[in-house]
Amino acid sequence: MKTCGALLVLLCCCLAETQLRGETISENDITHQGRYGEAQRRNGPAHTTEATAAASTQQTCQPDIHTVLREMNAVLAEQRVELRYTKTEMKAMETRLTASEKTVEEQRVVIKELQGKLEEQAAAVRAVGGSVNLTGSQVEELRREREERRVSFSASLLASGSGHTGPFSTATPLVYRHIFTNIGNHYNPNTGIFTAPVRGIYHFVIFLHASGHPSRPGSVSLHKNGEHVVIAYEHQPDHNINPSNGASLLLEVGDVVYVKLWPNAWVSDSQNHHNTFSGHLLFPMSEVSPERFTGGPSC
Repeated sequence: MKTCGALLVLLCCCLAETQLRGETISENDITHQGRYGEAQRRNGPAHTTEATAAASTQQTCQPDIHTVLREMNAVLAEQRVELRYTKTEMKAMETRLTASEKTVEEQRVVIKELQGKLEEQAAAVRAVGGSVNLTGSQVEELRREREERRVSFSASLLASGSGHTGPFSTATPLVYRHIFTNIGNHYNPNTGIFTAPVRGIYHFVIFLHASGHPSRPGSVSLHKNGEHVVIAYEHQPDHNINPSNGASLLLEVGDVVYVKLWPNAWVSDSQNHHNTFSGHLLFPMSEVSPERFTGGPSC
């Protein structure tokens, strides 16, 4: 833009100078015409040649208007290109600004929703704040109850080696000595007995492996407090057998669960751990008062 302005100023100056020169020539043309003709006749051809050369030099020194105009057109063309490029950039910036404004608005909506949820949670905390006032002993009791509810065990029959167990003439408790898991340590690997730490629903599973035999079945049974619950049994004269069984039981605190080898049966185990006994607390159950079902104290 500065270049264009300078060229315009130069053009105006040239036009003004030309106009002034033209007016001066017009005013003095009549005055000097006679003198010039008379001097030409006196001085002869030599003076005429000098005058012609001086006039030619004056015309050459005057600015070329067409050249100036061409330069101005070139500058204007460059500026048009720059203007189009600037407009394109401005349009791209407007597009990015619009997208940014949309993103900011979406974030404001999300923040508003989170603030609403936070206020709801704060209100809920304030609502129960007056009733939650636990002492150190109560906190310790809650922690103990939570740990008691984490109950799970799984074990296989032999801790090492391989071989058969049985047969025996009577039902014989089995001790599963290889421990896979014993969360809470409520299964005793020395006795094979699981003791319930809390009242709840427990699930137990037994798997066995044995060799087929004409007179010896493969069989074990699950027991609760000395009472028979389920049996896993299979008998065939040859090949291996792999029966299994399981049950979910309601246990009170201190109830015991264990496995017995069926009379005259046998099982086989090895480092592959074919025979397993597993149990898990599914969920605890609170004590139920008899009045809840009878409507009042029993007589």
